[in-house]
Amino acid sequence: MRDFSGKSSPDGWYDLYEDWELIESSLAKQYGIRIRQQGDMPWEEFCTLVGGLMPDTPLGSIVSIRAEQDPKTIKGFNTDQRRIYNEWRKRQAVKQLDDPVELDQQMKNLEAAMARAFGGE
Repeated sequence: MRDFSGKSSPDGWYDLYEDWELIESSLAKQYGIRIRQQGDMPWEEFCTLVGGLMPDTPLGSIVSIRAEQDPKTIKGFNTDQRRIYNEWRKRQAVKQLDDPVELDQQMKNLEAAMARAFGGE
């Protein structure tokens, strides 16, 4: 089971707070669940439902744009897709800068990878 205890999703492609409207509409589309009318739902069940959302839902569509890795596909993005892709990456970059300990660890990992790639220690 995924851990949704934090603000961001485990895979980092959506945010439970910022993407709440997308989550609501995706649950309605895929499962017919109106989350605001649902009443109490166990957290584990909610996490399972969100974790099972398909790409043809509003959240799924946005996540597929944010997570795209293929340069040819990215180059072919229309204006809206490019905006979604770039805005997400900018938000993630700013979040990384907010945590100097995490940023320092990432830099050390990058230095170690570069050293291994180019014959260093």
